[in-house]
Amino acid sequence: MTNNVVVLGAGYAGAGAINTLQSELGGNARLTWIADVDYHLVLHESHRVIRDPTVRSDITFAVDQIADPSTRFIQDEVTGLDVDEQAVELADGDDVDYDYVLVALGTKTAYYGIPGLEEHSRTLKSLDDALEIHDAVKSASQDATRGEPAQVLIGGAGLSGIQTAGEIAEFRDEHRAPIEIHLIEALDEIFPGNDPEIQQALRDLLEDAGVRIHTDDPITEATADHIEFDEGDPLEHDVLVWTGGITGRDALDDADLEKEHNRVNTEANFQTSDERVFAIGDSAIIDQGDQPAPPTAQAAWQAADVVGENIARAIENRPLKTWEYEDKGTVVSVGDEAVAHGVKPAFGVSLPVDTFGGFPAKNLKKMIAARWIADITSWGESRRSWSSL
Repeated sequence: MTNNVVVLGAGYAGAGAINTLQSELGGNARLTWIADVDYHLVLHESHRVIRDPTVRSDITFAVDQIADPSTRFIQDEVTGLDVDEQAVELADGDDVDYDYVLVALGTKTAYYGIPGLEEHSRTLKSLDDALEIHDAVKSASQDATRGEPAQVLIGGAGLSGIQTAGEIAEFRDEHRAPIEIHLIEALDEIFPGNDPEIQQALRDLLEDAGVRIHTDDPITEATADHIEFDEGDPLEHDVLVWTGGITGRDALDDADLEKEHNRVNTEANFQTSDERVFAIGDSAIIDQGDQPAPPTAQAAWQAADVVGENIARAIENRPLKTWEYEDKGTVVSVGDEAVAHGVKPAFGVSLPVDTFGGFPAKNLKKMIAARWIADITSWGESRRSWSSL
């Protein structure tokens, strides 16, 4: 009997898994890919669109550039997963039956119960979000003056918040726009949980770019025109962007699977509490011993390389491989600059420092994105996108 394998999501995890499943399954299964958009977005470069919307054509790739002709694609919103009936529920179409399903839906933004925050802020989880932030910043700057500049506030100083602040600063400088940028973090330092050396390097770049940094004071309320803090004075805003956290998708609310904050718990082989449901990427909490794999693009790429083989093994009733996340380092951009930290040596050559910036860091960030694009499409597409990365 031919098995039906269904992949949910077109992010890093979903697109990467489709790529590996197509080679691993061969003719042993029918492969169906379901996503709410008909393209893959290189999400960790989506902040570039805030500065320049034309970049979108270089960081989005149609599904038919990734999927084989034999892979069935359905563009629809996943609204539920019935593990008893082995069916994926869709907003507009009929249920899709599966023998094995891979959940790679990503996450949505968490607002932590802060009053007014969801209603009055913008997020950066999609291409449309990036375009909307661009339009909002542009409109606010056009209505502002040097004496009364537009106030752009970014809540959350993790990877997305830092890179968003950097792109808005580049937009301000390129257009000589009257904009003040504030980056806000509830904890005591930006890029929380990371090495102090990269934290300081990023702070230096942000401050050089004129970004005002506020730390160690959580937001307690947001209104249409200002935010309140636990201790500090309120800050007015014309544009408020929130990048402060993640939680699972609503589609998994009623799925009978072990979950935390609507993210699915999996073993190190990506198998969930239901042996026919696998999960990777941000929608999964993947057991790695002391702590789960991080919800990052790097982890999703690595997992996608293994999950296709494991689903093929499950179909053939063979033992599944155990996956171990390998941290290969961090690269963060601040506008046209970048900082790299903890990057693993290549070709046996040791790096002289743990943290570095300048051309080597900028070029490394480009190379990482280019390699991903080449893996899921072609080197030709990667070369075409290079200038925008």
